[in-house]
Amino acid sequence: MSETGTVPGTLDAMRRLWTPTWIARHVAMVVLALGFLGLGWWQVSRAAAGNSLSWGYAVEWPIFAGFVVYVWWREVKLARRGADEADAPPADPADAPAPAVTAGSRPAVRRPVRVSRVPVDGDAVEDTDLAAYNHYLSWLSANPGARPGDYPG
Repeated sequence: MSETGTVPGTLDAMRRLWTPTWIARHVAMVVLALGFLGLGWWQVSRAAAGNSLSWGYAVEWPIFAGFVVYVWWREVKLARRGADEADAPPADPADAPAPAVTAGSRPAVRRPVRVSRVPVDGDAVEDTDLAAYNHYLSWLSANPGARPGDYPG
């Protein structure tokens, strides 16, 4: 190990993957992958005994095992990338180049827009359709047993 920290490619760089949580993840990956492969082998033996439906399952279980290994590999890669970024010295914001803005590009973070509401004066022209609908609703409320076709308006 050097005086400045961990050397990439050494076991010291992998120390974050040996916490109790990560050990449980490693064990779970091994158990699941071996279990799925075992179930796949069991389906092959059933298919060889004459159960033709088991051929589909014999293909499916190894795919599940591969998916478990892929997710585990991706999580390890993301954890190592996060560890490398956490170990890196913080960048000086003054040295960062200004983001390039091109025509048609949208900013990643937008601020909310405040809209002030202006109260409507009582002298404003009323919407006739809205007034007719409100009259219809008040009539329905006053006549609970009436059908919509009974409305006189």
